[in-house]
Amino acid sequence: MEIRVNPTRMEFNRLKTRLKMAQRGHKLLKDKRDELMRVFLELVRENKDLRTRVEAELSRSFANFLLASAVMSGETLEEAIMYPKAAVKVDVETKNVMSVHVPKITSAAKEGTEGEEEDATPYGFANTSGELDTSIATLAEVLPHLLRLAELEKSVGLLADEIDKTRRRVNALEHVLIPQLHQTIKYISMKLDENERAGLTRLMKIKDIVRGED
Repeated sequence: MEIRVNPTRMEFNRLKTRLKMAQRGHKLLKDKRDELMRVFLELVRENKDLRTRVEAELSRSFANFLLASAVMSGETLEEAIMYPKAAVKVDVETKNVMSVHVPKITSAAKEGTEGEEEDATPYGFANTSGELDTSIATLAEVLPHLLRLAELEKSVGLLADEIDKTRRRVNALEHVLIPQLHQTIKYISMKLDENERAGLTRLMKIKDIVRGED
């Protein structure tokens, strides 16, 4: 399929310029796609490793919580965890990765009245079990990893969408637009050659006629 144009020298030059721009755009998009894929695969690997670690830590925390539930009364357990003591400040910003704005999450424990970080344990240790202490401490430790995991999951999704869009643009240029431009330029070149030969033929006939009249 060729692009419908008038076979003129001006159109020929315009299409050649357009072809150069399309080829340059194709190269830039391929480079972008390759870099996006590299970053995407790095994040996927980190996401997989971190997810495995987080799931293991959460399982350990839940196991300790179940043990604490078994050795403590329900009222004592509920009273111990009813009022959280520590607070965490979470900031969500964005960073640019190959024109994709991916999230960047940072967190910090809020300071107490004396300028020190609040303890994650919201209770005294007199009436609680060591398993509950371990469960709470594990959850406090895993929170930054959970935030990083959320950041990775969202980033991977955004990069996957951008890779798909870039891949479709690369394919459209490589398999549709650039071949069409090549074919149309070839068609115009053939028409210009035909017109040039026809012009030469007419010129030669005119010369023959003029010579004949002489």
